[in-house]
Amino acid sequence: MDSLSGRLSRIMLVEDEEDIRTVAELALESVGGFQLKSLASGAEALEALPGFQPQLLLLDVMMPGMDGPATLKAIRRTPGFERTPIVFMTAKVQPEEVSGYLSLGAADVIPKPFDPMTLSEQIHDIWSRLVDR
Repeated sequence: MDSLSGRLSRIMLVEDEEDIRTVAELALESVGGFQLKSLASGAEALEALPGFQPQLLLLDVMMPGMDGPATLKAIRRTPGFERTPIVFMTAKVQPEEVSGYLSLGAADVIPKPFDPMTLSEQIHDIWSRLVDR
């Protein structure tokens, strides 16, 4: 099954800051209606991938231990997740930083701080662009 078919419903959020995770959870579950798996580290994400089967991942760039780029690379090596869209959420959004994330294979970058009321809409827009490719 192609991970980019159909309606987006399952998102995995990987964010080490509890406050940001809480706001994103409210935005994605309550406002967006997504089924969300929210985790605090890249290692937790790798462990939960097979059981949750996310259609899209939101990754923080700067996390202790395994950062976002290292997590992306590890996810790409996980069977069945070689092409699952990954979107970075970060305050580090200088043009050269964004192009670096995209060159790693990120589908897009959402700047922090994000607007909780429009986050789900941003995710839907990214998904629509990916599906229409």
